[in-house]
Order: sequence, then C-alpha cells, then structure tokens
Amino acid sequence: MVGLSAAEPRYRDLMTRAVLLWGLVAFAGKVPVAMAPLALVFLSRESPGGYTLGAGLASAYVVGEVFGATLLGARLGRGRMRRQLSAGLMAGALPFGALPFAASAPSPVLVGLALLAGAAPAAGPGGVRTMLTRLVAEEAVPRALSAEAALTQVVWAAAPGVVVFLALQVHPGAPLVLCALLAAAASVLLLGLPESAEPGPARPAAVPMARTLLSAWPVYLTSAAAMALLAAAELVLPALLEERRIAVGWSGPLLAGFALASAVGAFSYGLRTWPGPPRVQSLVLLAVYAGCVSLVTVLPGVPGIATGLMLAGVFQAGVMVTRNLSLRERLPPHAHAAAYSVMYAAGAVGYGLTASLSAVALEVAGPSAAILGGVAVTLLTTGVSALAETRSGVSRGRRGGGRRWRRGSGR
Repeated sequence: MVGLSAAEPRYRDLMTRAVLLWGLVAFAGKVPVAMAPLALVFLSRESPGGYTLGAGLASAYVVGEVFGATLLGARLGRGRMRRQLSAGLMAGALPFGALPFAASAPSPVLVGLALLAGAAPAAGPGGVRTMLTRLVAEEAVPRALSAEAALTQVVWAAAPGVVVFLALQVHPGAPLVLCALLAAAASVLLLGLPESAEPGPARPAAVPMARTLLSAWPVYLTSAAAMALLAAAELVLPALLEERRIAVGWSGPLLAGFALASAVGAFSYGLRTWPGPPRVQSLVLLAVYAGCVSLVTVLPGVPGIATGLMLAGVFQAGVMVTRNLSLRERLPPHAHAAAYSVMYAAGAVGYGLTASLSAVALEVAGPSAAILGGVAVTLLTTGVSALAETRSGVSRGRRGGGRRWRRGSGR
C-alpha cells in the first residue's frame, strides 16, 4: 500500500534559510496589497470627499494593479528579475508614504498617487511566486504554492482589522505609512534572495512572449471566475445580513473566517498528492466553490452563512493552488513570471467587473439574487474554460501529444 512515503516532500523540507527569507519578503509584500483599498477609504473618510473619494481612490489603486501587472509583469521572466521586483516595490512605497501627507491635496493628485501605488509593485506577486518555485525542488512545488496560498489568506484575514485599528486609534494615514514601510522592507529583503535564471526559448525563432502568454487564456479565465465569485460573496454580504436583520458588524468576523478556512484548505491541499491533472482539479474545485457560495443564500442565520463561507474558503484555496500549477504545466519556464502577473491582472478585472454588476443587481433584485448571479457567471465561465481545455487537449492529441513544460515527472 502506497501512502505518504518518506521520499515524498513534506512542509518541513521547505524550511530552508532561502525559503524562510522568501517568506519574509512575501509577507512584507502582500500586506500592503491587502490593506491598501480599505486604508484609502479610511484616509478619505473625514475629508470633504468622504467615502465617495475613498471608493474612487480604492478603484484607482485596483486599476493601477491591473495595468501594472499586465505591462510590467510581461517584462519579467528572461534572465534575472530580482532588481526589477525590488525597484517596483520601492517605487510603490513612495506613493504609499506620500498619500497620508497629501490627504488635503486636490483629488486628481490623490488619484494619481493611488494609481502609482497600485501599478509600480504590481509585477511583484507573480515574480516573487516564480522565485519561490525556483528555490525548491520540482517535486516540492505543489507544497510550496500551498504554503504561499495559506500565507496569502492569513494576511487577508488580518488586514482589515489592522487597518481599522490603526486608522481609528492612531491616525487615518497610519495604515498607509505601514504599507510604505513594509513595501520598502520587502524591496530591501528581496535583494538578499538567491536567484537562478531560467533559460529562455531554445531557438532564435521561438514563439513571441505575447503569443505564449495568450495560449494560457483558459487558466486566466478560471482566475477571473474565482475572483468574480469572491467579489459577489464579499461585497454583497453586508446587504444580505441587513436583509435578514442580522447585525452588519458580523460581516468582518464572517469574512475573516472565510479567509482562515481558505488558509487551512491551502495547507491541507499540500499535505498529499491528489488524483488528476491540476487543470481538471482546478475546474472541479471551482464548481464546488461556487456551490458552497450559493449555500450562503439559503442557510439560515449567522451559523448557516458561516458554514457556507467556510466551506467555500476551503475549496477556494484549492482553486488558488491548482490554477498556479496549471499555469506551470501549460507554459515554458521562461514565461511563468509574466504569466502569473497576467493571471493576477485577470483576477483583478474579474473582481472589479463583478463588483460593478453586483451593485446593479442589488438595486434590481436584492442580495441573494446578486450572489446567485455571481455563482451563475462563475459556473458559465468554468464551463467555457473546461470546453477550451478539452478542445486544446484534442488538438494536442492530433498533433501527436502535447509536451508539457515540466522538468520532472507528472504528479
């Protein structure tokens, strides 16, 4: 009987000096991303622009992330990228630090600073993830990506509470000052990471990077679908609680529970090897994730909503890890960093579009219908991605089998 043999990688095997330093870099780089939108809202809360200006600044930040991840991220991958990522983080730290001191400046100035804060370091998540996969053996990559997903969810669970505490107890600009300090710290620490460059394409007439990146569009679609579903659940939750005459203050603990359940799910995914290729796992988990979110609309009371959200969190974690593995499986190594950035941008677009549609659905049909609409869009998108994967597989089969870009044997 084959179980978890001694030869199979364990989380303990990731505890090397280089990976632990990577963890510090990732933590310091993720916290500003998680805190920024809410921090911008609190910065403007007591200004003449109020919440409207705050929402506009948060939107500008997300738009900056989308363009930065797409344009800057596409330049990563060939050769060494440590200095590029470090420069981007430091360039993001400057507007983060400037925003609290420019709080009384005209709105266009604030919008410009928010755009720059989102755009400058936007290639970081994809680049830093690629550096992690180069620090560990190929067979340990699934566990490394699971650990990264768990770290991400812990940061996102804690970020809202940290923003609220600092903004209300210290100063409205204090969360953004912390963002600036952490981004600068990540920039400096990143220079201490070892880096090995992946080889570029073997032939001078290799496929252009843009075409290579576009070939993974079904994976980007799953990222957009997952973030769209998150937006539908996260942004509509306060209205759903209010409709059921439950204190809106429960939204904070419920979303924190969702994020912590996702961290547990990510850690659990990495404990063993799961059947099927990552692209199939990702589609199945995305469909189950959508089903769990739909439970929120029918299960009664706070316990019912919490149950639906926590189950959704567990499966969302699996989607996060498997979509990263799918991308590695589909693309050559030199394109991984850029592809992660494009996928990051696709997720931000999915979140932003669904946020807008959810606002309309709330006005027309109510909270439950808005959430179910997000579920329906996610399932439709998942179907399109599955169909594209199937047709792609048939096409590769007709060409004599598609070579996968993995350096080791398949999982």
